[in-house]
Amino acid sequence: MKHESGITEYIQALKRSDALGDQVIYNQILPASSPKTQKLRHRLAAPVRQLLVAAKIPALYAHQAEAIDAVLDGRHVVVATPTASGKTLTYHIPFLQRMAEEPEATSLYVFPLKALAHDQMRVISELSPAGSVLRPTVETYDGDTTSPKRKMIRDNPPNILLTNPEMIHLSLLPYHHLWKTFFSRLRLIVIDEVHTYRGILGSHMAWVIRRLLRVAGHYAVSPTIVCCSATVDNPAAFCSRLTAQDMVAITDSGAGQGNRHLIFLDPVAGMSQTAILLMKAALHRGLRTIVYAQSREMTERIAMWASQRSGSFRNRISAYRAGFLPEERREIEAKLCSGELLAVVSTSALELGIDIGYLDLCILVGYPGTVVSMWQRAGRVGRSGQDSALILIGGDNALDQYFLRNPRDLLDRRPETAVVNPLNPVILEKHLLCAAAELDIRTQEPLCQTPQISQSLLALEADGRLLKSSDGNSWTTGQRNPQRDVDLRGTGKNYLIRNEQRVIGTIDGFRVFREAHPGAIYTHRGRTYVVDRLDLENQDVWVEEKNLGYYTRPHTHKETDILSVDGEQTQKGIHAFRGRLRVTDQVVGYEKWRHSPHRKIQVLSLDMPPLTFETEGLWIALPNAIREATEKQFLHFMGGIHAIEHATIGLFPLLVMTDRNDLGGISTTLHPHVGEAAIFVYDAVPGGAGLTAEAFERIEELVGYVYKQIKSCPCNNGCPSCVHSPKCGSGNRPIDKAAACFILRKLLEAPSKKTILRKKKVESATASRPAVQEERVNSSATPQHPEPAVAPAPSGAPSPAGSPGKDTKPATPQSLSMGHYGVLDIETQMSAEEAGGWNRADRMKVSCAVLYDSQTDRYDAYLEDRIDELLERLKTFDLMVGFNIKRFDYQVLRGYGKFDFQQIPTLDILESVHGFLGYRLSLDHLAHITLGKAKSGDGLQALRWWKEGRIAEIIEYCRMDVAITRDLFLFGLQNGYLLFENKAKKTVRIPVKWQNALNGTP
Repeated sequence: MKHESGITEYIQALKRSDALGDQVIYNQILPASSPKTQKLRHRLAAPVRQLLVAAKIPALYAHQAEAIDAVLDGRHVVVATPTASGKTLTYHIPFLQRMAEEPEATSLYVFPLKALAHDQMRVISELSPAGSVLRPTVETYDGDTTSPKRKMIRDNPPNILLTNPEMIHLSLLPYHHLWKTFFSRLRLIVIDEVHTYRGILGSHMAWVIRRLLRVAGHYAVSPTIVCCSATVDNPAAFCSRLTAQDMVAITDSGAGQGNRHLIFLDPVAGMSQTAILLMKAALHRGLRTIVYAQSREMTERIAMWASQRSGSFRNRISAYRAGFLPEERREIEAKLCSGELLAVVSTSALELGIDIGYLDLCILVGYPGTVVSMWQRAGRVGRSGQDSALILIGGDNALDQYFLRNPRDLLDRRPETAVVNPLNPVILEKHLLCAAAELDIRTQEPLCQTPQISQSLLALEADGRLLKSSDGNSWTTGQRNPQRDVDLRGTGKNYLIRNEQRVIGTIDGFRVFREAHPGAIYTHRGRTYVVDRLDLENQDVWVEEKNLGYYTRPHTHKETDILSVDGEQTQKGIHAFRGRLRVTDQVVGYEKWRHSPHRKIQVLSLDMPPLTFETEGLWIALPNAIREATEKQFLHFMGGIHAIEHATIGLFPLLVMTDRNDLGGISTTLHPHVGEAAIFVYDAVPGGAGLTAEAFERIEELVGYVYKQIKSCPCNNGCPSCVHSPKCGSGNRPIDKAAACFILRKLLEAPSKKTILRKKKVESATASRPAVQEERVNSSATPQHPEPAVAPAPSGAPSPAGSPGKDTKPATPQSLSMGHYGVLDIETQMSAEEAGGWNRADRMKVSCAVLYDSQTDRYDAYLEDRIDELLERLKTFDLMVGFNIKRFDYQVLRGYGKFDFQQIPTLDILESVHGFLGYRLSLDHLAHITLGKAKSGDGLQALRWWKEGRIAEIIEYCRMDVAITRDLFLFGLQNGYLLFENKAKKTVRIPVKWQNALNGTP
């Protein structure tokens, strides 16, 4: 009871404190609750019942029993209950039951962090200790698993494999043939902490799961999925979108809990200083404390300052955040469990269920952005049922101030909606390549039936990253291990933070320009570094350790283009849109800010490359009438819409599970695509995360929150509590609070109109947007036509075995509607070696040239004495076709005088193939695979014939090459592709678009 009395005395002392007592603006005790138990409908096997008795689990909580019964019924389940409610049993007991029936059954337990997997290994071992009648084999498979150990696991798969998304993505799926035994016995997939799979990681994870289920289906199994989540508003819908499976949600927790003290503080001395005072008081009472800060920089500063001011406790405090090396994080976790550390200052990195022992006090340095995160963090304390406390130190931003003024709104508020976007086009294409590398993608499989996915497949085929099979029924890829090019937790590759050749951390490529530009201050484990150099080519950030009394803020310039409008609605005076945007964000400078006294000391310019990406967003169009009315009141219109933009982003988490760092915004008095003023809010990740699309449906509610917050803020001219943003690229200039209130009132007090909600895809936002039409994603959304019948070669030669056109009638040149074209091939008198190399083709001299004419359907031969006649004739064709004609045949002809070959419209088949595949194929290979033909000889044989004076044989050989080249051209023209055999010995298509060449646009 030491901690219970300690936490009560601590709270009482806080409220009596001269320093902080009057800053306590809300205090409540959430009373302890008793557990609710429930019996199972299914009868467990005797060995499973024995394990529960041995583990001293006499009864199951109601939510545990409900989940276990649903899983045993074969249903996919999501359990969304608070931290420490015993979610492990909801999936582990059903699998033990399956093992009792099928001892060799396997399962995959997936955790977002390696530390969680290792922690789960301990929990499983405690449930099935040595000597148990039912003891599953368990292995962890992560980046630390040695190569010999990995082979042992593959060859002798355990019952339970503990892993993370990266290992599934990089090791299990690409090499599934090595995991055949494991996959063929797979009965259960567990996805723990599923609520963390949102944003970029969620979009990636949605595809990892889809690929995992594809491979499982390949081995004729259909495993049950169990997701475990924090309490979110839409667990079933969210997990269904994540997994592409129907889910049953279980949300009512039957677990009990101790008394919880809730304290809200509105600090005078600032959040960080207040947190340090609270930490010191807790340390002196022996209360084990976790402090959550909002950023890496704040985490480091609080830990550093607290250590400096805590005397004998200075070595019992540590920071913890992403960017630490794995060994550093594990050391901190172990010290927390053992009690060697009494306090930890963390970012959200310790929000998840890693076992760090039993804690008493949770201090939130600022509202964490979502109700979900707040209760998830609060759940880290009081895990053993003892009394605990949660203290929220409000910040000066809009969201914190909103809840400080409306505390019951926070406590009574439903958790936010979790959002994931599997159709993010950037991520979608990457995983389609991975899926095709693992198993050919069949055109009729369910995966391909979604319009966005089918469009992406066509786009990938068009640019050569996917290759269609000869029968047109599947896609494959020639790319080896495309999985290695996909970072599941970012939009680009990570940069390494280097200090004197030592790697001290990492940073995502999407954030590197803002946070690690030259001159930026980077903080790591209490030490400050200044960025000396940003090496873009090698993806390194070079830093030097310096003890500086300032921090930096970037200055940015942003622009946006509307690529498409996907929805439009009017509510009251709010005319809102959602769609796809192209955002250009460039860091143009940075500010230096002194810590104490807090003031700006310098502004410096930078010349950094722009970051351009496509994403999803929403925007509100502001009619000219509102602008004119605002200016008539002598209010700053641009300052007003800029203030609304900031407040909207700040209050976005009231609707959607996100924070302001996941969003970006732009406000403009005249946007060329809108035709009037507009306020944009967009998902700050390439491709979009679905955040703004979700909020668009509740746009009037969002605007109402913004108006209420700005209007109720007691400041005069705008402040961080309402309209200032800490990440504003222009330093919060201009800002006009009064103008913002005036504009919002005009929008909300307009006469109610019938809501117009259009979901139809609009390819062009306005008629005057020619530049926007260049977007490749839109260009692939063309009407789909049935594939043309594939005919054999025009000469009537048999098609290759298994080709789709072997039973069709041959096409003839005359049967095709086309212009006047010719086909040319040249044989030479000298070899490349004799002429001095391939670059001296002009010295090789012509032995003979054969020209096919489509109008006469004749082959005409030219010897060296008629080259001038040949050159003049070439000018008469609408199109000249050849195989390597530009790099060889034309170069040979250049030896006979000056001639402008660029004036001849030319289609080079080899050039088309190389441009698509990135490597060359021989004419013989293409002819054999596409037409079922073979060349009659080779160039070396033709050279020998020349030396022997056998001109007739050379002409016939050359004529056969021209015929094959012509037939390849006609096949590609008629069918839109050629065929070749890739390295995997699969016959696949090379798309060609040669009709344009006949129309004069090669």
